[in-house]
Amino acid sequence: MLENMDRSALSLLIRSELDAIKDPCSLASGVPLGLDEMGLVDDVTIDDHGAVEVKLRLTSPFCHMIGFFTTEAERRVSSLPGVRSVSLIADNGLDWSPSRISPAAQAKRAARLAAMHGSATV
Repeated sequence: MLENMDRSALSLLIRSELDAIKDPCSLASGVPLGLDEMGLVDDVTIDDHGAVEVKLRLTSPFCHMIGFFTTEAERRVSSLPGVRSVSLIADNGLDWSPSRISPAAQAKRAARLAAMHGSATV
């Protein structure tokens, strides 16, 4: 059985593993962002027996990467100590917005845009 402290630490590890999965749209823009910093991880729950449920908020109802996200999330999270099972649930992709991106990631994106803009005017 997981203790509350263990659950909290495990939740942070899970989010870290999910953040190692880079969103392909962010890769295409030149600013690779992980699922958590993109604001795609809506919730992580862990029961007393190590069953993990990850809820994803997709950026679009037409996201073709859900299969990749599911496979990678299950592979990465299931390897963590204390995790007995992993399920991933994705929403319909209708309510994500860029405001869900973490402040640090927004700053990274802004710096990239500024650098691109600056190099375009030189």
